[in-house]
Amino acid sequence: MVAAANTAAACALVAGLAAAGVRDACVTPGSRSTPLTVALAEQDAIRPWLHLDERSSAFFALGLARASGRPVALVCTSGTAAANFHPAVVEADLSRVPLIVCTADRPPHLRNVGAPQTIDQVGLYGVSVRHERDLPVPGSPDASPQVFAQAAAQAVEASLGPLPGPVHLNVPFDEPLIESPATHPPSAFAPQPGPLPLVPPVTPRPEALEAAVEALDRSQRPLLVAGPESGGLPAEPLAALARALGAPLLADPLSGLRTGGHDRTHLLDAYDAWLRDPRSGALAPDCVLRFGAAPTSKALNQFLAGAGDATHILCDLPGSFRDPNGVTTQRLTADPRSAANALREELSGQVNGDWLTQWRERDARARRSLDAYALAAADPFEGRAVVELQRALSPGATIFAGNSMPVRDVDSFLASDEKALTVTSNRGANGIDGVVSSALGHAAAGAGPVALLIGDISLYHDLNGLWAGMRHGLDLTIVVLNNGGSAIFHYLPQAAHEHVFEEWFATPSDIDFAAAARAYGVSHRVLGNWSELEEALVGRGKGVRIVEVPTDRVRNLEMHQEAWARANEAAWS
Repeated sequence: MVAAANTAAACALVAGLAAAGVRDACVTPGSRSTPLTVALAEQDAIRPWLHLDERSSAFFALGLARASGRPVALVCTSGTAAANFHPAVVEADLSRVPLIVCTADRPPHLRNVGAPQTIDQVGLYGVSVRHERDLPVPGSPDASPQVFAQAAAQAVEASLGPLPGPVHLNVPFDEPLIESPATHPPSAFAPQPGPLPLVPPVTPRPEALEAAVEALDRSQRPLLVAGPESGGLPAEPLAALARALGAPLLADPLSGLRTGGHDRTHLLDAYDAWLRDPRSGALAPDCVLRFGAAPTSKALNQFLAGAGDATHILCDLPGSFRDPNGVTTQRLTADPRSAANALREELSGQVNGDWLTQWRERDARARRSLDAYALAAADPFEGRAVVELQRALSPGATIFAGNSMPVRDVDSFLASDEKALTVTSNRGANGIDGVVSSALGHAAAGAGPVALLIGDISLYHDLNGLWAGMRHGLDLTIVVLNNGGSAIFHYLPQAAHEHVFEEWFATPSDIDFAAAARAYGVSHRVLGNWSELEEALVGRGKGVRIVEVPTDRVRNLEMHQEAWARANEAAWS
């Protein structure tokens, strides 16, 4: 009876997920999760993706959910397997990516009594989930299959909004977990796929909208900032709003606005180089309107923090406050499309043309200087990898940027362009873990070619993620900037402490990535010159390939400083 109840509950949970629009599940098998694993393996409405490592599985699900726009289910066994999901759950929370985390568990009578492979999984992910539920034990009086189907539907709805993110379903199973083959033949279980629940728009409250419009109409020096956002910010509404304001639009590469066929006449992309200059104080705004998360650029964040006399309007979803600088003076709680459209309709239309011209001219000069420096550099320059990727990738491709230096190089060297590229990163918690798996998740979504730009330490952190690329026949080009350690620390105060710096902060990795590639069945090549990169990027069916670009950490620090100095001088000349 117990085994049959487990099967019925697991099938109902899977059917509920499918009916609510889930199409993918990442499964890391184990004993206690057997009913869920079998239920997923015996149906066709949800594609089960097999993984061996829970951490890599969770980050793969994160990438797949972000790229597809649909919640992805995660399944693991009990104990520390569930804890290994935690880093990706944190990232999904902060990046607003919907995940349905299904952790198998022991029944309550085996908890807190020393049973093997048992930890306290109730509330395991704390504030990082939008909703959590410890489900009843299948077969108990309050555990009809309908309970599990309804829990799945509620989980999907909670993951989608109004503030998207992960949810946690803890699913206890008692033994025997599954019936014998004689009484559990291959199932005729056939869940029906359904649509995702509709998420209604979040429109701004009239009084908040009125206050924002009043501040913007009064402004003579408005600034529109588009920060990182999973799935991208709405390009046309923000471009139209920038036109209505006559405002410079400072677009983070992770905003989704830097490339594409939308109006980019107000868009700036080189501000990270020239806002470092003290003279930038002459361009202090009197009103800042911000969408998305805090910008990648430290220079821009410091510039905004220094504009203490300005009105700072933060447009964001309910339940969120993304303002690490603490400068917000007005909040406009709404989804970005609704907020941008509502503001544009109410604005008076008076603009200061000279204000925009100053920003555009300085930014254009800085961009020309950055491009010229990157392309003329004699030594291998990590910033050039971004320029070459943008040139070589086809429209609709994705650049996945690793954290630390790669995403900062994308910020500096990705230029505004009509060719649409998706640019993304695990920028919620800014971690270097799980990056390979997240990029493979994007590749699994099938939207187009994916190129991962990553550092050597970050690649080392997720070498296990390469297994899924081989197992599932995915295409991914991994461009690893191998500078033999953690280059980011050369830009920080620790670099001055030479007696501890190299061993404890630069941390030379000394990893043989060719050997690692062989171990996971992926191809490897060392880039001889930049012209070889396009060849490595072209063509489906090539599988996962690592393109290694050897660079020198110290020399690259010097080159970055030279590039920024020249761009800054060009902007202010």
